[in-house]
Amino acid sequence: MKDTLTTPDAIAADIVRVTNLTHAFSKDGGRSQPVLDNVCLSVADGEIVSLLGRSGSGKSTLLRIIAGLLKPTKGEVMLDGKPVTAPAAGVAMVFQTFALMPWLTVLENVEFGLEAQGVPRDERRKRALAAIDLIGLDGFESAYPKELSGGMRQRVGFARALVMHSKLLLMDEAFSALDVLTAETLRTDLIDLWSEGRLPIRSILMVTHNIEEAVLMSDRILLMSSAPGRITSEIKVDIPQPRRRQDTTFRALVDDIYARMTTHGAATIKPGVFPGTGIGMALPRVSSNALSGLMEALAGPPYDGQADLPLLADALHIPGEQLLRLSEVLQLLRFAELAEGDVKLTPAGRRFAALDVDERKALFRQHLLAHVPIAAHIRRVLDERPSHRAPMLRFKDELEDHMGETAADQTLRAVISLARYGEVFAYDEQSGAFNLDNPT
Repeated sequence: MKDTLTTPDAIAADIVRVTNLTHAFSKDGGRSQPVLDNVCLSVADGEIVSLLGRSGSGKSTLLRIIAGLLKPTKGEVMLDGKPVTAPAAGVAMVFQTFALMPWLTVLENVEFGLEAQGVPRDERRKRALAAIDLIGLDGFESAYPKELSGGMRQRVGFARALVMHSKLLLMDEAFSALDVLTAETLRTDLIDLWSEGRLPIRSILMVTHNIEEAVLMSDRILLMSSAPGRITSEIKVDIPQPRRRQDTTFRALVDDIYARMTTHGAATIKPGVFPGTGIGMALPRVSSNALSGLMEALAGPPYDGQADLPLLADALHIPGEQLLRLSEVLQLLRFAELAEGDVKLTPAGRRFAALDVDERKALFRQHLLAHVPIAAHIRRVLDERPSHRAPMLRFKDELEDHMGETAADQTLRAVISLARYGEVFAYDEQSGAFNLDNPT
């Protein structure tokens, strides 16, 4: 396992070269929201590279810039030595959602991109049938998307990308919408085809939240920090294919990446503040039941308050990225601490696990108001208003000064879920307003 950090001088002639790339989204009033900061990376011929990071690190934005779908604020993207200034002909992309046209058959969906490029009918039919056969959908050429399972629809997405015979395949969370078994089957099939040299592409750059997926598939893994996104480290995966999840070397690398990601997260905490400042702190949406269950599990045997995250994910049958999100929220609420790949309950977390339902809610409410600035801000506004009501848009506009529209909406939905459990305030979906009708 080799750890380096890519710089422009270190990049050789590659399929893709990204140099000093910075991007910010424009907002009302001439303001801008930084998303990516001084990103440099390369993808070599015959290489699979993963971008691994938490939500808000700008991974998907970076992929769209490389594809030529988005113009960066600063910096340069080169594809085979030529600048990318528009949608690049040598790049194909597979998205998280299937994005198929429901009125077209499998064959017609796969042919669509070739038809748009003016490829003659006989040639595009030949290439489409070959791609369908390659990806394991032979016999389903005349089926419509509604007749297919989720895994089969995503296979159509892969066939549609592969039929273009592009130099670079971009994958944006391509397996995340699938159930665990379907995702594993498709992932394994793709690795086998790649290893056998049967895929008509030269390199793959993939975005993922899944640590094990990155280790399973990649030659190199680029770890990204958040707000704005930066590449913090580069890890070379020196494990021969086929890789086995239970092998000692595989587990050691997964543990190392967990440790890096949790250490980076812990390093950003200042007294009284979680990553971000004030209400400009993006929140992932997690289940309060899952938070409670995780604290109960950690407090009991065999963990006695502390556990290794990869081992805990296996024992609880929770995907690693989901467990990391839950642990980060517990850290935010000061119910747990994250460091070097371990999660450890604080005294407050241990106390929570020992309380009854009502006492848990009271302690949760106390920590939510003390450590989540947006929750305290909403409650304060509701307390000050005679009607004890305020529209969601009033707070969403404030959050959008600090983050994008999607992240602002996700953060408000996350705080609504947490506040309902702690009985801090209520939210009425029909009127789109917060209120104090139910909480004490």
